Amino acid sequence: MSRLLLAALVALHIISPLTAQDETGRRRPPQSPPAEASPLAPGNTAFACELYGKLSGKPGKLFLSPYSISTALAMTYAGARGETGKQMAHALHFDLEQAKLHAGFTDLQSKLNAIQAKKHVQLSVVNSLWAQKSCAFLPDFLDLTRKHYEAGVNLVDFATATEAARREINAWVEQKTRDKIKELIKSGMLDAATRLVLCNAIHFKGNWASQFQKKLTKEAPFKLVPSKTIPVPLMTQKGAFGYQETDALQILEVPYAGNDLSMVVLLPKSDDGLATLEAAMTPENVKAWTSKLPQREVVVFLPKFKMTCEFQLAQTLAALGMSDAFDAGKADFLEWPGRRTSSSPRSFTRPSWM
Repeated sequence: MSRLLLAALVALHIISPLTAQDETGRRRPPQSPPAEASPLAPGNTAFACELYGKLSGKPGKLFLSPYSISTALAMTYAGARGETGKQMAHALHFDLEQAKLHAGFTDLQSKLNAIQAKKHVQLSVVNSLWAQKSCAFLPDFLDLTRKHYEAGVNLVDFATATEAARREINAWVEQKTRDKIKELIKSGMLDAATRLVLCNAIHFKGNWASQFQKKLTKEAPFKLVPSKTIPVPLMTQKGAFGYQETDALQILEVPYAGNDLSMVVLLPKSDDGLATLEAAMTPENVKAWTSKLPQREVVVFLPKFKMTCEFQLAQTLAALGMSDAFDAGKADFLEWPGRRTSSSPRSFTRPSWM
């Protein structure tokens, strides 16, 4: 069973009241064999952990998709050269050479498309380029993004019709995410100097492989922080799930219909243990926590929730080491003929990175 580790990373903030109680200790075989790991997995997990570490200290809830961010920036990386490219590779943990890296994204996209084709869940990952119509981008760059990311080039006029271009991009995002992501590009984020916007959007909707019964959902305390509790509706069921625990942590895997994808939940045992858990979230620990979870009979309580999250990543990515990409005097993106282009943060898809 493939595991969306990004779910484990965001669940720390949105699924804190989960309780799993070991009933019998019995172990059962996994519902499906593990999928072949993507060559991108180690690097993307390392990037996810470091990015989460930078963002987790900020106030409020946190929801993000490291895979979405990596995909959008991989398209940008295809046009990066010199020190800019080196910094991006280091910060994003792009440890493969360019050709193998982009082929890896293609392979991963194909696996996600295959899951979507089974129709057990709704899962679509889409990319697009929005280019200033008066600019001639290098054919090799456009061919690479089309081949490996299925990113079609849409010509717009940022120079004289900025607002119309912004509305067109937002309409595309809304349509591809079934109206879940609205106003991705806020008013004022684009201007006449914008030359290229790269968009990545993910839409996912899935039923649980083992459904929670509505009649069992009851209002119960939800602990926001150790000193504050609020009532929320808690779903519950008893069944066999991937589960294990350490002295400080509970790990639970809840599969979606079709058993191709699952949500992995990490829950500190102590009320004030979240910060300690976050500090311990290294790629090695995440792998150890989530690999080969034994099937055990447990009682699960899971809150119903709905949330949105929006943030800018320019300063965060610069802090991870790719500062030149956001420096107009240093950025080196050979995206169109005969020019060494300087890129501002507007060259990247932002602010939501969903």
